[in-house]
Order: sequence, then structure tokens, then C-alpha cells
Amino acid sequence: MAGNWEHAESLVCFLTGERSLTKEEAELVLSGVDEELKKQGLRDLPEKTLLELVESKLKEYQLSGRVRVPESAPSLDITENALRVLKKRYLFKDKDGKVIETPEQMFRRVAHTIAEVDRLNYGRSDSFKLEEDFYKMMTSFEFMPNSPTLMNAGRELGQLSACFVLPVGDSLDEIFEAVKHTALIHKSGGGTGFSFSRLRPRNDMVHSTKGVASGPISFMKVFDAATEEIKQGGTRRGANMGILRIDHPDIKDFIRAKDDQQVLRNFNISVALTEEFMKAVQEDRTYQTRSPRSGSPVETLRAREIFDMVVEQAWKNGEPGIIFIDRINRDNPTPAVGEIESTNPCGEQPLLPFESCNLGSINLAKMARDGAVDWERLAALTRLCVHFLDNVIDANRYPIPQIDAMTKANRKIGLGVMGFADLLIQLGIPYDSEEALKLGEELMSFILDQGRKASAELAMERGPFPNFEFSTYKQRGFKPLRNATITTIAPTGTISIISGCSSGIEPIFAIAYIRNVMDKDELAEVNPYFERVARERGFYSRELMMKIARQGHLQGLTEVPEDVRKVFRTAHEITP
Repeated sequence: MAGNWEHAESLVCFLTGERSLTKEEAELVLSGVDEELKKQGLRDLPEKTLLELVESKLKEYQLSGRVRVPESAPSLDITENALRVLKKRYLFKDKDGKVIETPEQMFRRVAHTIAEVDRLNYGRSDSFKLEEDFYKMMTSFEFMPNSPTLMNAGRELGQLSACFVLPVGDSLDEIFEAVKHTALIHKSGGGTGFSFSRLRPRNDMVHSTKGVASGPISFMKVFDAATEEIKQGGTRRGANMGILRIDHPDIKDFIRAKDDQQVLRNFNISVALTEEFMKAVQEDRTYQTRSPRSGSPVETLRAREIFDMVVEQAWKNGEPGIIFIDRINRDNPTPAVGEIESTNPCGEQPLLPFESCNLGSINLAKMARDGAVDWERLAALTRLCVHFLDNVIDANRYPIPQIDAMTKANRKIGLGVMGFADLLIQLGIPYDSEEALKLGEELMSFILDQGRKASAELAMERGPFPNFEFSTYKQRGFKPLRNATITTIAPTGTISIISGCSSGIEPIFAIAYIRNVMDKDELAEVNPYFERVARERGFYSRELMMKIARQGHLQGLTEVPEDVRKVFRTAHEITP
């Protein structure tokens, strides 16, 4: 009955929102739900049925009127765009599609579910204080977990991770088993990465049928078609990463696979470059492609010609990307467990086959105080974030048993950052400066150091990740760690909108843009930091803001002081 009880508790927390019920009232409702479940011997109720049971108890105790979702605007300091995104994709809806959850209630639902791990799994009695800490760091937009955690925590689906990697073997059974697993992951809100390098090349012999193989690209289209048909958790399309080694015989076809933009629309593709290949490029030598089935040489190619082909295609349409696969495996913390072949769809998180990772990002824009980085706050926040992300591993409901086992054996987390450009603006540092690079290095070194300390403290309390004994950390004399990886920097496309900050470590896209409103009026939406500086320095005017919005940047605008123009540089003004 534990599963239903925990789920009912989360639902009561969701319905009460900002503590609309007293603790005693909530306990009364939960007691009634528990009694009903035991009386009827019910198990594994669907979310809708359990929700109806909770609501019936609220009515029975004359508390239902206390939990209506307010029609007024949320009290959070949240942008219009953020609210639109939350309503469309994150907030709980009733059977008619009406939003019945506020942003505050969403954050409360997430905070409660993740904090409860301390009580349920580790016997801690102070989970309420931890819940408040988790709630505050999200509602202050200092930290935001990846989208599946916001969407699914405390709900029936319960799948909280964004990143997965699945193995793809060379037999039809293995290929279509991977397709099935992909469907389950996409349905639950995750994205998947694959290496197709084990698949025999096109026209290779298939001994069981005496026919010929169709090659990895044709099977990638099967994965792509499956992804197209599955809407993730009812909220978004799936995403995939497809990787092929540079020494695979079909590498030329793979590099050009996305010449037609309508093909493999649900894939990012990347070439896995080996150090042997890069040395051949450097020395202008040839190299061999090899059969993945037998290891025998297939074709001799000029390394520079193939490398130039990769570069040309990337310039032409943005793909393929490149993965330095040998370099990644040198940093693989658990080489005895397996070799890393692929990354998640966005490429920031290398994972073993059947491994998943949950991500979260610190909003660096909130770490500025009095013209400097608030290192003390950043340290405390980093430690709290590591605790949160480690709890997510235990709160998670994994799509298949193999992922459950591998994820809990390595307990990888990915703590990253967003709002870096906003932080630089507040500190008066140009994005394209040596000072910005130096600060970026200092920040991530600091976060990694504090994150490892937090992971070591959790390991003392809860035990290290089970594969620690087989890890490179053990070989290098590290203290036991709770997590095989600590940091990774995600693109943060949607959660940066929710948090109202610049995405990831990217520069700002525009200083201002024009928004059409009712009565055919035009308004200039201006970067809040720029508007503040403009008002403080006395050069703000509506006319200037409209002028900036129309051109998107500050180049050539003498009305704006030169030092301000240097700091507020947009992506298109910065040389990569």
C-alpha cells in the first residue's frame, strides 16, 4: 500500500498548494484516504481515481472549498512568457484540459516529493525543513531542475530524468527492443542517445537470411518514425542523439544524412572522432574504416577529406556535431563497468548504455551581490542542489529495470548553470573578454569543488555509489562519493524561460524586441538589466528602446555610452 499512500500524500500536498490546510487537516484527509484504501484492498490506483478519492475526503471533511485554484495572478515574480510555458507544458490539468495548478503549487509538489526521500528512504525526521529549502530555491529561481522533474514529481508517471542512453545491437531483436525502450522513455518525458556503430554497414551480408543489411541510417529512420508518433508525457516531442564512429564503413552517408532537413527530424547527429583519426588528419594520412561485425578493414579514406566533409556539413546545416569519444572515455569514472558510446540528445552528458541522469541548473544571475559574486551563497546553494539531485535518483520511477539498476549503481547527477550572461552584465564584464573566460573557469571549478564535498558528505551518511569500488575515484585515492558525476552544463532552453534568465552559458540573443499588443500597439520588450542601466545613467527613452528593438543590438547607437555597448553584446556580435 506504500505506493498509493505516498502518491496520496503528494496529491494532498498538491491540492493544498501554499499550505491552505493546516497540518492537522492534511493528516485527517490522509488518514481517511488510507482507511479507504485498506478497507477496499486497493493497490496501484490510476492518478485520476486516486485524485477523486482525495477530493471526496476533502468534501467529506468540508475542506474542499479551501483548495480551489485562485483565479488571480500568481504571487511569484514570474514573467508572462514563463507563465505561458508553465500553463502549456508543466502545470497540472483536469480531464477537460483546464489548468488546476498554480506555479507555487507546482514547486510545492516538486519540493515535497523530493524532500520526502529523506524521510522515506533514510529515516530523517526533518524533511519538512528540507522541503522548505527546496521550495525556496525554486520559487526564488536560484535553481531549477530539468523539465521531467517539474512535470512528473508527485504524479502518477513519476519519471524525473531528462537524459538516457540505450544500446543498439546488430540483430533485429536488439534493434527493435531498443525501439520499444525508446518509446517508453519518450512517453515518460525523457530523451535518448544511441550509438549505431555496432550495426553492420549497408549491403553487408546477413548470414541468417542470405540477404544484405540496410545499414544504420535506415534503422535510424525507424527510431525517428517511432519518436514522431509518441508525444512525451502529453507535453512534448521526443529527442534523440545518433552517433556513428568515424571508422564505420557508412560514415560518408551518415555525415550527409541530414542534407534533407525533413529526414531524421527528431535526431541530433554526431560523429565519434577517435584520436587515431585526428592524428591522421594532422599528418594528412589515410585511415581505415572497419566492419563492426568482423573488425576487418573495408575502405581506405583520406582523413582530411572526411574531416572537411564534416566541417562543410556542419557549416551548411549545423550537423553533424563531433564527439571526441576517446577523450570522453579517458574521463569515464567507471571504465570497469562499461565503455561510453553515446551522450544524451543535447550532447552535454556522456552516459553508459542503460544509464540515465537527472539535471538541474543554478541561476548565476541570482548570485551577484554588490557588484561581485556571492561565493558564500553559491557554496550553500550548490550543496543543497546536490542533495536535491541525489534525492531525485531515489524518487524516480524508471521506464525499464535495466535503467533503474544502472542509474542507481552509478548515481550520476548533472548540476549546471544558466544566467551566465546575465551575471556578466551585472558585474560589468563583456561576454567576449578574457575576464569572462577566467570567471567562467572559477565558477565551475568552485561549483565542482563544492559539489564533490556535498557528494562526499552524502556518501558518509548514505553510502557511496555502489560502483565506487570499481571507479577511477577509488584508484586515485578520492574520498568515497555518492555520485559518479557531479556537473554538466545543459542548454536550459525552457527552464531558463521559467527562471527569467539567459540560457546556459550562452550570450544574450537580443537587447530588445518588439511585441504587438491589442489595438495594434507596439511595445518594446527590453532586457531588464539594460533598462535599469539606461534609467540609472539617464539615457532611457521609449524612442531609443524602440530603435534598439528594431535592430536588436547596440552597434552604431551613439546615444548609448560606449562602456555599456561593450557589456551588452549579443550573440550575433560575438565571434565564436
